[in-house]
Amino acid sequence: MKAFMSWLSDSFAPAMQNFTKRPWVAAISGSMQKNIPFILAGSLIFFYNVFRAYLPFLPNLGRIAEYSFGMLGLITAFMIANQMMEKLHHFRYTLIAGLTSICVYMMFIKPEFADGNMIVSFERFGPAGILLGIVTGLFVSYLFHLYTKIGLLKESSLPDFVVGWIHAIIPILISIGAGTLLVFTFEVDVFSRLLSLFSPIAAFGQTLPGFILMALIPAIAMSMGISVWTFTGLQMPIFMLGISTNMTLVAAGQSPTNIVTYETMYTAALITMGGTGATLALNLLMLFSKSRELKATGYICIGPSFFNINEPLVFGTPIVLNPLLMLPMWINAITSPIIVWVFMRSDWLNIPAKMIQVGQIPAPFSSVMITEDWRAIICYIVLMAVFLITWYPFFKVYEKKRIEEESTNAA
Repeated sequence: MKAFMSWLSDSFAPAMQNFTKRPWVAAISGSMQKNIPFILAGSLIFFYNVFRAYLPFLPNLGRIAEYSFGMLGLITAFMIANQMMEKLHHFRYTLIAGLTSICVYMMFIKPEFADGNMIVSFERFGPAGILLGIVTGLFVSYLFHLYTKIGLLKESSLPDFVVGWIHAIIPILISIGAGTLLVFTFEVDVFSRLLSLFSPIAAFGQTLPGFILMALIPAIAMSMGISVWTFTGLQMPIFMLGISTNMTLVAAGQSPTNIVTYETMYTAALITMGGTGATLALNLLMLFSKSRELKATGYICIGPSFFNINEPLVFGTPIVLNPLLMLPMWINAITSPIIVWVFMRSDWLNIPAKMIQVGQIPAPFSSVMITEDWRAIICYIVLMAVFLITWYPFFKVYEKKRIEEESTNAA
């Protein structure tokens, strides 16, 4: 165990930290965080629609969701290019590259033109286009970055504003020209091609092993002090495609089929009860600890834990690089998806079919709200029992160690 922990702390964790600092990884992670206000805007409208279903006299605010959440692909294209230029320290291109990325995205969704009208499926602007937005932003950023390597007009005697125009015009022409060549000359439907390439990954993401990995990888990262936001770029395309498909199925009078969505993973707060790794049960055990320090930490952290915010607990206990508490965190990230999967596949719990991406509503309130199913309370009780059983033996061993340390310090 000591050798394993040494490898984790001395080799693996630093390597992961360096990986997350790479410009393209940091840009994708940063972009997903900056997308949150638009996702929440749409989520609030879907949350509002829950009440509107029972109060039909309320006005229809669906257009707000369509032009916030429904534009997520387009927004992502801008954000990725914007963040890439920032991470690569090409600050003069942050806006120009972002706007160019929007132009290229508009080509990549392959609109058709008839009698002066542009015809395109509206869904290509939304969550189904997140992957395209990421690829478009990276594509444009790469071309802008290559241009900066040329060093054109370094010793020019032209006025600065003219040089600035030239430095903006050339990468814009290169980016849009490359997009034009790809879409209109070679007639490539980039959107459809990407979905085809991504479909095996998305299909795996909707399996039980995929579901477990989607919960386990962030839990492992969190236990090593690495932000779970690092992995949102990988998770969100699968989540968004899953929930948008569920919404389409329900609108067509069919039952939702995709379990692996943000709503199941985070909004329901079953798998992430108390935060990544289901740490609420640990926090509850700490409230009754015989260790003064653990008990005090438990009382300090219980408020955030109820709202599924566990950073104070993870770093304050600590769980980070603590072998006694890392392991149960990982176990929870494996057992909880299995239990939720069994409940939903066995039709013991409804599969979420509304887009409400707010992960800070306490369970079981959030669980009932997002599934529209009172049986979510039963699932909550089962999971809480499993989490308590999982945490208890590891916690007691760690508690004993802390009590001994406190006694030694007191002496």
